[in-house]
Amino acid sequence: MHSLYIVVDRLEDWAPYYPSSDLLTVEAYLTLPESKKAGKTQVINLCRDYDYLGTGYYCSLLAEARGQRVIPSIRSINDLANHHYYRLYDNNLDKYLSKHPAGYGQPDTEYFGIKIFFGRVSYPPLEKLARRLFELYPSPILNVEFKRGERWEIVGITPGNLSELNENEQNQFAEAIDAYSRKIWRKPRSRKRFRFEMAILYNPQEEFPPSDTKALKYFIKAGNELGLDVDLIDKNDFARLLEYDALFIRETTAIDHHTYRFAKRAESEGLVVLDDPDSILKCANKVFLADLLSAHGVPTPKTQLIIRDKPLDFDELEQSFGYPLVLKIPHGSFSRGVVKAHGRDELENQCRELFKESAILLVQEYVLTDYDWRIGFLNNRPIYACKYFMARGHWQIYNHSSDKAKGKSGGFEALAVHDVPKDVVKTASKAVKLIGDGFYGVDMKQIEGRNVIIEINDNPSIDSGVEDDYLGEDLYRVIMEEFVRRLERKHSAYA
Repeated sequence: MHSLYIVVDRLEDWAPYYPSSDLLTVEAYLTLPESKKAGKTQVINLCRDYDYLGTGYYCSLLAEARGQRVIPSIRSINDLANHHYYRLYDNNLDKYLSKHPAGYGQPDTEYFGIKIFFGRVSYPPLEKLARRLFELYPSPILNVEFKRGERWEIVGITPGNLSELNENEQNQFAEAIDAYSRKIWRKPRSRKRFRFEMAILYNPQEEFPPSDTKALKYFIKAGNELGLDVDLIDKNDFARLLEYDALFIRETTAIDHHTYRFAKRAESEGLVVLDDPDSILKCANKVFLADLLSAHGVPTPKTQLIIRDKPLDFDELEQSFGYPLVLKIPHGSFSRGVVKAHGRDELENQCRELFKESAILLVQEYVLTDYDWRIGFLNNRPIYACKYFMARGHWQIYNHSSDKAKGKSGGFEALAVHDVPKDVVKTASKAVKLIGDGFYGVDMKQIEGRNVIIEINDNPSIDSGVEDDYLGEDLYRVIMEEFVRRLERKHSAYA
């Protein structure tokens, strides 16, 4: 089984570089025998012509049809053909430009261009921009042109041509392709053969990560036992996504965040990804969730939206909700951005402060309980249950105002799903089916004989000694088994 194909129009295009057994002409690649088409293969398409129905276009098109990973993908080729729409993908691209990019050429120049090789550039002030452009348009070589008006801006992004590189650029390209593909052709063979490769995205500096270090080790162990070669990656490894078959996000997600970009790119490249970008979109915003649950008759605490630019009727809010009442920003997590108001002055002050962060806030009835339920779902099946008790002397699970680390969160009790009241599981199941078939945590309260949904998390916490306290390492195995099931289903579809 071949793991890599480097495809060129003519063999002489590769003449400046070391000979490689992975090298193929596009003609040879397009006419590969059936025995060499299948399998997990990376294709680096270095053809001269990516135009619609050109040789490079057909190379990427057939690679995707064969279930192979190819750079550039058809999506990237099409995006580059419409490069003048790049701001649709990132409205803030120009912020990556240095204040004085003209240092790259003559100080008084009005135009200049750079070449980006697999996300790398030889001009340090533009390294962040180069990485971001490679994230948006994964392509071996990118030509980027800049123009100075009132400020510097990008005026052109086009795919580069291997055959047109000068000697200095050839050296840069050789270093970049070696770094990009090192895992593909230089990673030592493991003594144990793994069927699939998985990346777990995490942030080692995150204060409240979805999984602690020990839990991540359990995930890796369970994955290895099931035939998954599991790597930990962080936000700087975006360009490595094509090395993997699956992505598991174990970092707190948000829409305007690299976690969403990772999920989106992984999905577009055919990886199995949890949680998927659609789930992040649905779960990351409490305004969306409140409207979704209400529209489908799923019970929640009494909720109302208030808008920053609209005069507030505080009398109406007081009559409707009474005191205390709760204010929430739409994108908070781990109890952050959630406050309680006990009277008019506090309500006005809290609204004023929270409106600095969001144009819309949620007002919600105050529901006092000793604990919140968390029911974990995977593929619409409940797999674990946990009670989270309120932090000592506080009304939330997390007390972010506490100076003492021990006082920041309350206790917990993990238990079997079959020991959870059936009506709790039923309500949670009804809510989670509105989101998808990914990995979710449904937070609920039981009040006055009714069960109400507080929120649905797209990447729920799995910490060692907490959520796994009942199932132990079996919890990690259940989750990784779902990845294997999806990978096998995907693999059989290509077979």
